[in-house]
Amino acid sequence: MLTLASLPWIGLQEDYGGGGGGLLAAGCGMVMFLVWAVVVVAVIAGLWKVFVKAGKPGWAAIVPIYNFIVMLEIVGKPIWWIVLMLIPVVNLVVAIIVSIALAEKFGKSAAYGIGIALLGFIFIPMLGFGDARYQG
Repeated sequence: MLTLASLPWIGLQEDYGGGGGGLLAAGCGMVMFLVWAVVVVAVIAGLWKVFVKAGKPGWAAIVPIYNFIVMLEIVGKPIWWIVLMLIPVVNLVVAIIVSIALAEKFGKSAAYGIGIALLGFIFIPMLGFGDARYQG
């Protein structure tokens, strides 16, 4: 006769207590998700404010690819640079150049621009919500 106990992969499992590990992992995952969500919202809001300060539509900050086109317009670089963003390694150099140009358009130093490139989640909200003015 075939029973569940005779099938080892379906058989009953011993309960050794615990069971809170899954709950703890879920809680940690939820906290990490909330922190990530707050950072993403702060960056989007900061970029939105940067675009508005530069006289561009704020909603462009949430549209992929178009937001980089608007960024190129703000910093005065040619639109064809969007193609350079598709080339590995070159895109890193272009991102740093655009970040430095963005900082300079708002009266900040090149070091601030490197901060935007490397720690954008900190420097973009600072630029958007700070007292920096767009200098065209």
